[in-house]
Amino acid sequence: MTIDQAAPTSAPPVDKSKSYTAQFHVWRGDSNGGELREYSVEVNEGEVVLDIIFRIQAEQANDLAVRWNCKAGKCGSCSAEINGKPRLMCMTRMSSLPPGEPVVVTPLRTFPVLKDLATDVKFNYEKARQIPAFAPKPREADGTYRMAQVDIERGQEFRKCIECWMCQNVCHVIRDHEENKPAFSGPRFFIRLAELDMHPLDTNDRKVLAQGQHGLGMCNITKCCTEVCPEHIKITDNGIIPLKERVADRKYDPLMKLFGRRTNPRRR
Repeated sequence: MTIDQAAPTSAPPVDKSKSYTAQFHVWRGDSNGGELREYSVEVNEGEVVLDIIFRIQAEQANDLAVRWNCKAGKCGSCSAEINGKPRLMCMTRMSSLPPGEPVVVTPLRTFPVLKDLATDVKFNYEKARQIPAFAPKPREADGTYRMAQVDIERGQEFRKCIECWMCQNVCHVIRDHEENKPAFSGPRFFIRLAELDMHPLDTNDRKVLAQGQHGLGMCNITKCCTEVCPEHIKITDNGIIPLKERVADRKYDPLMKLFGRRTNPRRR
C-alpha cells in the first residue's frame, strides 16, 4: 500500500470508564449585564476547557458565544478567565483544575463584553496603530545590513507574542481604572516598543513616545503580566524595565543629553 492509498487515520476511541460529570458556571450576557449559568457536562480524559465549552454549546446552549481559532495555543483567541485566572481555554486541561469543584468561566474583565465569553478588544488595535512602523537605516555600501546575533536574539523573544491580551487584562492600571486607557497602552505594546527601540537598524526614537503617548511611567512593574503570558515572555524583566532604563538615560543622563552616549556604556 502506498502512502497515497493508506487508510485514513482516526482518533482513538474515548475510554468512557474515565469520563465524569463536571459542573460549569459560564458567564452569559452582553454589554447590558448578565449572570453565571450552571451546566452539568460530561468530561472525557485528556480534554481541555475549550472542549467542554464546545460541548455545552452543542448540547445545551446553542447560542453561547465564544471566540476561538486554532485550538493549539498559537492564535490567542480563546483567552478567558478560568476560576478567576486568565488562561487560554484550549491549553487548560481539565485534569489541571481542582477535582470536584465547579469550573467558573468568565470573559476577560478589562474589556467590554460583546456577548457571553466574547469581548471587544478594539482598544488594543487602536493602540497598535499609534506605534510607528519599523524604519530601517540605509543599507551599507555593499547593499547589505549588518547586525550582531545578540541583537537579533534579544528582540526575538518579544515576537513570540500571540496577542491573547491576557497581559493587558491583568494590568491593574487599566483593569481597575478605565480612565487610564487613553494615556496607557499596556504591557503588550511596551514590549513592542522595546523590541523596536532595541533593534540596531531602526531609526525611529521611541523613548519619548513610550513615556509621553504610551504612558510607560505609569507601569509600576508588578510582573503580573509576565505571570500570565502563555508564551513565557519575560515582559517585565526583558522588556519593560530595559525600556524604562533607556527612557531614564534620555531624560537624566548628562552625557546622553550632550553627546548621545550613556555614562555607563555597558548598560543596554
